[in-house]
Amino acid sequence: MTMTMGSRITGGVDTHLDTHVAAALDERGGLLAVESFETTPAGYTQLLEWLGGFGEVELVGVEGTGSYGAGLTRHLHSEGVKVVEVDRPNRQRRRSRGKSDPQDAISAARAAQSGDCAGEAKTRDGNVETMRVLRIARNSARRSRTQALNQMRSIISTAPDDIRDELRDLNVYRMLEKTSAYRPRNRAEVAGGTRFVLRTLAKRAIALEAEVKEIDQILKDLVADTAPDLVARSGLGTDTTSTLLVAAGDNPSRLRNEASFAHLCGVAPIDASSGKTNATSSTAAATAKPTPPCGRSPSAAWRLTKPPATTSNAEWAKASPRKKPSAASNATSHARSTTTSRHPLTTPR
Repeated sequence: MTMTMGSRITGGVDTHLDTHVAAALDERGGLLAVESFETTPAGYTQLLEWLGGFGEVELVGVEGTGSYGAGLTRHLHSEGVKVVEVDRPNRQRRRSRGKSDPQDAISAARAAQSGDCAGEAKTRDGNVETMRVLRIARNSARRSRTQALNQMRSIISTAPDDIRDELRDLNVYRMLEKTSAYRPRNRAEVAGGTRFVLRTLAKRAIALEAEVKEIDQILKDLVADTAPDLVARSGLGTDTTSTLLVAAGDNPSRLRNEASFAHLCGVAPIDASSGKTNATSSTAAATAKPTPPCGRSPSAAWRLTKPPATTSNAEWAKASPRKKPSAASNATSHARSTTTSRHPLTTPR
């Protein structure tokens, strides 16, 4: 195959845990070569040198820039190479052409070169990346604490009478304080074994709560250092602000305007027209889980809005955006309640 030195090269990488498969295209979209590299710093260097051997590396499309391709993405950014995030290959094209790592790498390169995938990848090399990994640990700790508390409540509800009477009316903190001080003598008995399990779960919940508080303090310092103006706004605490920052990434300049951020969050309007039907939909329908700050209820923001000093309470309540039910909706709700109140055997067929 003849190579023209000085060409503008577009690369595509299909990422995996142990190896990355890369493809190189010239400026006309012609395939130059496909090669595999190890997922190590030395492998990243070899991959970039291999692409540079064909000409000037203009663009690289990488699959999974936030997972298996995170290390390669950081290396390419450090070398000044523009990286775009490539979605999974088109399913219809995959069914017609088959599935292979070289083919996925070629598809990634073509998607980047054609502009089908133009989203700039996150750099993941600053405070925001630290927030992301801290939030992962924080969320798992909160879930585990809730699970431990639910298990304690379930055990207490079926425990011997003396244990149940002692703990059933206590709040969470009093329950943890009481059960963490248990000193069961005979763990082989039902009462002793129950107290031992409750003490174990209580100590676990207390340790997880301390872990969450420690992470929250680190997040608070990071958020204040990264976006002091944002966290100073009314209604934006550490949790919400860090979520917004993680969604934007360490290089928020990749978001060109508010519309691009709305699209990232899955709330941007898109056309859903066909034939005589003229309608719009939202990108949220195509996403499994929109970014939490973008999916919050508008009423939360309204509650955080302070009324003007000259506005009376009556006028403020009157201006509140509460939707009054219409007569048609009242009739519909009444009909539904009437239908659902009937016994299944007496409902007319």
